[in-house]
Amino acid sequence: MIRLLTVILTLLVSLASSPVRAQQPAVDVALVLLADGSGSIDPEEFQLQRAGYADAIASPDVLSAIASNAHGRIAVAFVDWGGPQSQDVVLDWTIIDGEASAKAFGDKLRAAPKKTTGYNSISNAIGVAMQLLARAPQAERQVIDVSGDGPNIGGRAIHEARDEAVAKGIIINALAIRAEGSTTAWSSRRVPLEDYYRDNVIGGPGAFVEIARDRAGLKEAVRRKLIQEIAFLPAPAPHAASERPHSAL
Repeated sequence: MIRLLTVILTLLVSLASSPVRAQQPAVDVALVLLADGSGSIDPEEFQLQRAGYADAIASPDVLSAIASNAHGRIAVAFVDWGGPQSQDVVLDWTIIDGEASAKAFGDKLRAAPKKTTGYNSISNAIGVAMQLLARAPQAERQVIDVSGDGPNIGGRAIHEARDEAVAKGIIINALAIRAEGSTTAWSSRRVPLEDYYRDNVIGGPGAFVEIARDRAGLKEAVRRKLIQEIAFLPAPAPHAASERPHSAL
């Protein structure tokens, strides 16, 4: 009897400490948005990012992409990332299933303050995203969406974090925020930021890199990226690579 009671107590504690995923509606995509909140992002660019995501998630095209899938809803979490010890879960899992929920998500996102500091630990941000996805609503696909204006600098090796996520069946896409002609140093050469993200950050079926060539193009780039990953669209034709480079692994 004592052994039986011990087993029952252990089970109850386990259930109490685990997310009750059965109570959450199934979604087509569980999407973690990892936004650059590092020291290289000035207040103007920070607000542009927030506005870009808030406007994009409530745009007719993105809402149409959400509605086009089997369940007609997605789950979204938003994380700002900075240095290795500075990641902020700005908005935890939120179901987006129409204009009202999308607008409410955007309003909360605009109002949330910046808390992150330090420089560029994309790898540790991916680690936070994996923790979020471990307790996400049941989803047909799990996606991590990284946006940033520079390479990984600190924290875990970027390839280790990427490969662990991909091994779990997670897709990682990226948005490179850069000025025309800018490059980033990695290894022994300088390459365009989008090439760095393609070679080091993204992974999984259909993974791609979107580009915001300047601040003015950020909002439109976010909208395009969300549509493609929510609707799981096929890769653009090769001739479009100069405008929207991507890679499938």
